Amino acid sequence: MKYLSLVLINLTRNKRRTILTTLSITVSVFIFASLISLPGLLDQVLRDRANSLRLICHSKAGFSYMLPEAYRRQIETVPHVEAVAGYSVFMGTYRDPNEQIGILATDDDHLREIFPDWEISAETEHDFENLRTAGLVGTTLMKVYGWKVGDTIILRGTVYPVDLQLTIVGVLNEEAAGPRIIFRRDYMEELLGRPGIANLFWVKIDRSQSAPEVIAAVDEMFANSAHETATETEVALIKSEMAGNLALLVNGAKFLAAIVIFTIGLVAVNTAAMAVRERRHEMAVMRAIGFTRGSIIARILVEGLIVGVTGGALGCALALLGFELLPHVSGALGPLALALTLSPRIVAYSFMIAALIGAASGFIPATLATRGDISTELRAV
Repeated sequence: MKYLSLVLINLTRNKRRTILTTLSITVSVFIFASLISLPGLLDQVLRDRANSLRLICHSKAGFSYMLPEAYRRQIETVPHVEAVAGYSVFMGTYRDPNEQIGILATDDDHLREIFPDWEISAETEHDFENLRTAGLVGTTLMKVYGWKVGDTIILRGTVYPVDLQLTIVGVLNEEAAGPRIIFRRDYMEELLGRPGIANLFWVKIDRSQSAPEVIAAVDEMFANSAHETATETEVALIKSEMAGNLALLVNGAKFLAAIVIFTIGLVAVNTAAMAVRERRHEMAVMRAIGFTRGSIIARILVEGLIVGVTGGALGCALALLGFELLPHVSGALGPLALALTLSPRIVAYSFMIAALIGAASGFIPATLATRGDISTELRAV
């Protein structure tokens, strides 16, 4: 504590330099936390799906190709299969045509059995099954648009040119379901003239060990047909997607985050080195009158640590505020803006990195500046 006054005096000696260094760390922490949240989102999805008992059956040609609705009844006959639900992509907008919402249609039976992670109640499932225009909405969308259970909303389709009128009967667990709206597939079939097709089928199995057997049986059932299938676990599907464009996006985000932190670290160290060089005579005098080299290094390290901790705290606060406001700019980023979250782990990592940058920016220049002989330093001035 006896050196605290000296630390504070040196921090305010050049206020502009201190403020600019702190702000540079603040901005770098904000950018780092934002970029690293995208890989964090995908890692969280993989962890959440690791123990899932759901399989995804889609066209072997790709997700843009449809499967006959009749496949559902055939898949239900496969051993170890407990329930099957068709799933179709609708997509649409609400009021603002530039803000696209993830709207998906599923069969109304076996809802809680196949999607227990949505955490909907038995009463909500009953309402969904008995109301043709029922809709389930993610909590973020409910908050962004100010909706509440019982509201009737009209959505304009983007994949299909029809309007969708839904009555909100329940709320989805946002972490599991994402920012989306779920409605009944038979209602979608009615709007589209009953084409009898689906984008994919969700297949609930009895236990995870049955997955390889069920996957082989389903794909063999439709082999050499006009609509061959590819059945996968959720984790395998996500990883296969990550091997392509998502891997490039994730690795790019990590690379940019590392570049930002490394660059700001160099800037902070260089700025601190300039400040230390200006004080070499002062440090030589302090050593001559009895201050130890370690005490001088410790004092300058604390100066850097204060700047780093302040910048880290401001950067984390800015990132938290930014992610809180992110759903309101979903028109620019699409549904991804609603899915991104800033986890406490990322906040902690960002703050620790900022503190390390601050500490390094003080320790390295101070160590180099005080390693010379006292008399040499005094004569050099």
